[in-house]
Amino acid sequence: MEYSQSLLIITGSYGSGKTEYAVNLAVEKHQGGAPCTLVDLDVVNPYFRSRDVRDMFTSMGMEVVAPEGTYSHADLPMISPRVKGAITRTDRTVILDVGGDPAGARVLGRFSRAILDRDYSMTLIVNTRRPETEDLDKVLKMAAMIQGASGLKIGELVANSHLMEFTDTEVVAEGIAVAKEAARELDVEFSRYCVLEDHLDSVDTASLDAELVVLKKFMKKPWEPGCQTAWRC
Repeated sequence: MEYSQSLLIITGSYGSGKTEYAVNLAVEKHQGGAPCTLVDLDVVNPYFRSRDVRDMFTSMGMEVVAPEGTYSHADLPMISPRVKGAITRTDRTVILDVGGDPAGARVLGRFSRAILDRDYSMTLIVNTRRPETEDLDKVLKMAAMIQGASGLKIGELVANSHLMEFTDTEVVAEGIAVAKEAARELDVEFSRYCVLEDHLDSVDTASLDAELVVLKKFMKKPWEPGCQTAWRC
């Protein structure tokens, strides 16, 4: 995952894996020696939000900007003033984790002026095994909605089709084909697809025509071992 811009916006529908992608990207930047701030702007998803890795990231010397205290688990756009402060910083890589829904796009749009004042890259994570992006038409509609509501332009699509433990080569290849066609229609970049490291044995990556991004699993469901909170991870 290589990007030249210092402001990276990662968006996608519920269940797309966009938060896992954003968290992995933040860790990669940090381990590569680049100071990094991860900003949680996902105001809808009740289980997988980047704010849930805050304690772990803090212990690693990374920064997470997210609702705190009473609002740390709120499903409302409780936007901290620290968000705009993070967006305007040019001395570090800033990654925005944004929900790919009307509420998420509108929240992102609140900061469009500050974002447009600097270089940015917005990536749409596409999982064709989720209802919101199951085919080309729906991917294009989601892209149009996000761009229209936020006032910002998507520059890249990343394929991340998966069915958790049922992920296989066919699932991943289908996602690559749809994302590739959507990228052509939108005139944006497509070159990457993701596979969770736990599923690598089930996917013939050598047969797939795109750059592989292996994702480490950081986000956990409340009932999974290693969950850090009583009801959400």
